[in-house]
Amino acid sequence: MDSTRRFGKYRVEREVLDEQRLEEVTQRKAYAETHPSLTECLKDSFRLKHSVMSSLPVLYWLPKYSVWDYGMPDLISGISVGIMHLPQGMAYALLASLPPVFGLYTSLYPAFIYIFFGTSRHISIGTFTVLSIMVGSVTERLAPDMDFLKTNGTNITTEVDITARDSYRVQVAAATTVLGGLIQVVLGLVKFGFVGTYLSEPLVRAYTTAAAAHAVVAQLKYIFGVSPTRFSGPLSLVYTLKDVCYLLPHTHLPTLVVSAVSMAFLIAAKELNSFLRPKLPVPIPVELITIVAGTLISSYSNLNSNYTISVVGEIPSGLSSPSVPDVSLFGEVIGDAFALAIVGYAISISLGKTFALKHGYKVDSNQELVALGLSNTVGGFFQCYSVCPSMSRSLIQETTGGKTQMAGVASALVVLVTILKLGPLFQELPKAILAAIVFVNLKGMFKQYSDVVTLWKRSKIDLVVWLVTWVSTLLFNLDLGLAASIIFALLTVIFRTQMPTYSVLGNVPGTELYVDMETHKEAREIPGVTIFRSSATVYFANAELYLEALKEKVYTCMDGDITDNEEQGCTERENGTVFVIPVTPRTPDGPCRWEYLKGGDPDCTSLGWMSELQDGDTTTLGSSSDDTLSRDLERVSLGSLGKWTWDIHSIIIDLSTANFIDTVAIKTVKNVSFIMVPVISSASVVEQLERGDFFSESITKRSLFASVHDAVLYCLNHRGATSFPRYEPSVVSIHNLCSGES
Repeated sequence: MDSTRRFGKYRVEREVLDEQRLEEVTQRKAYAETHPSLTECLKDSFRLKHSVMSSLPVLYWLPKYSVWDYGMPDLISGISVGIMHLPQGMAYALLASLPPVFGLYTSLYPAFIYIFFGTSRHISIGTFTVLSIMVGSVTERLAPDMDFLKTNGTNITTEVDITARDSYRVQVAAATTVLGGLIQVVLGLVKFGFVGTYLSEPLVRAYTTAAAAHAVVAQLKYIFGVSPTRFSGPLSLVYTLKDVCYLLPHTHLPTLVVSAVSMAFLIAAKELNSFLRPKLPVPIPVELITIVAGTLISSYSNLNSNYTISVVGEIPSGLSSPSVPDVSLFGEVIGDAFALAIVGYAISISLGKTFALKHGYKVDSNQELVALGLSNTVGGFFQCYSVCPSMSRSLIQETTGGKTQMAGVASALVVLVTILKLGPLFQELPKAILAAIVFVNLKGMFKQYSDVVTLWKRSKIDLVVWLVTWVSTLLFNLDLGLAASIIFALLTVIFRTQMPTYSVLGNVPGTELYVDMETHKEAREIPGVTIFRSSATVYFANAELYLEALKEKVYTCMDGDITDNEEQGCTERENGTVFVIPVTPRTPDGPCRWEYLKGGDPDCTSLGWMSELQDGDTTTLGSSSDDTLSRDLERVSLGSLGKWTWDIHSIIIDLSTANFIDTVAIKTVKNVSFIMVPVISSASVVEQLERGDFFSESITKRSLFASVHDAVLYCLNHRGATSFPRYEPSVVSIHNLCSGES
């Protein structure tokens, strides 16, 4: 079989199209036809947001739900996920510095709300490691142990009033959750769903990796059975870790034994689970087995009374009644609430889009914000804390055959039965076992340290973003660390736009393609035409740098100033020496004119197929007026130099990479337009040029072109060029072109 790739050829014959002619040919619509009025936008928004069908996505899929096709897979998937909710809910509640039962509440109410408003079919809403740690940093900051000390009667000793402390921490967590949920709802209603895109993948992965370190340090007191001092604010992680290390000689050995045995069992069971995964319809619920076994052993061995091992304690049965959060706390937690809203949404939309792409449906980013916000807002009234999807639970829900959010209903029912009937059975569960579950579940986040090696090979800037995010999150805590990370990531974007790649383009022989001459050997210069392109959009932050690069690349006197090299008569360039000879000084009526003499081989071999120039030809560069750009240019004898030159009569500015242009950039481009033929590919940029008063009697749309090749042909035709790009491709049918046959 012939493996040689065949290339089809095509031939297009058309007139050279400038912007004015292009608008006539294509019948470009007016601005009002393509942009609806403000009144129409408001009407459409009003109809959309008040449509029951759009506000309740459940009404799209529930009437079409097939119990026969989806019922059993959703039931099995929901029970599997519900079993995972139990240990994770109680364990992650410790990360939030709340009683374990509130982790079960958080696994129940928000999941029910998301079923009605969410657009993803596979994500599992509930507790999550990172958000639990972020909530814990708020509760510990606003409700530290020192604020709840009480005197113990006759011994005149002080101890923490745990009941009062936990009660106030629940209020803090609920207020933070409600405020964060309201922020998400508002952002969703104003269609601000794209905000999650500013959290790049390296930033999110570094942030979750650093959050895992916070989770580890937060659980050390339960692992070793010590009571370190609680710290908050910047460097609290360092201070806490230092205090834990100081208390290691006072480790409670029975607690450490329970922790070690639990972790060893969990690790071994999870490895076995991974090994048997292809053969098992559902994974073994190792966390549930661990807490059940731990509870039975603790209950029958009286670990709490005999060995003073800390246990979960009283778990009230039944559901709590809703209550209004303390609004007075909003002012103190608004920064944390905003961070929780953004991080939770970023995790939710990334997981949702991953599963949607895999299974062929669409996730609405704005509706996801609303759904997550309502889940948090309503959940906060029932003493829940901030939620988002969990990667592990969502994968279980998808891999066990879950088809719709009816699986979420089944998992919520499992949690509900546990709260109503089974909750008190876990009162003797050692907290060390919950800490061990958190430790082992963080294994996946610790693997993300391999990102450093990967990013070192792929992108140094992304690596710096990763490292800055990781370090700032570790040192400044989760809220300030997130803010610092986003600011730094945005600065890298600004830096990249200020330091783009500037290039001079040359023609690929036999084609209408133009590529960077410095990186492509076969690119050929167009006689008398210089094509300049920037890899970034031109705007106020890089307009001046753009102008300087233009001067440097094309050696043009834009403002009458002469560099030191120019005063000496020459300046160096990679592919030869360019002699800059002043011909006419700058006058009040126009710019200066310079004569360019390029060093090279007298036989013009460097021009290849376009070397139809005569020895000794020179040109001068001046304003856009007809007289200065005519062929009536001065001649200088170069016989004594043994060099040849050509006319540089036009500079083409390729702006096809621009997706917008502001007023500063418009002025910059206009200032050099006396020698410029702009190339614009975006209709929106043309509209912005019109609104920015770019066009005038001397600069019209006839100076604007839709492709570089059109601009080159125009320049060569209207400047009396003796040489044109020549190629004669053969004609093939569309069938041959598509199939690759010649």
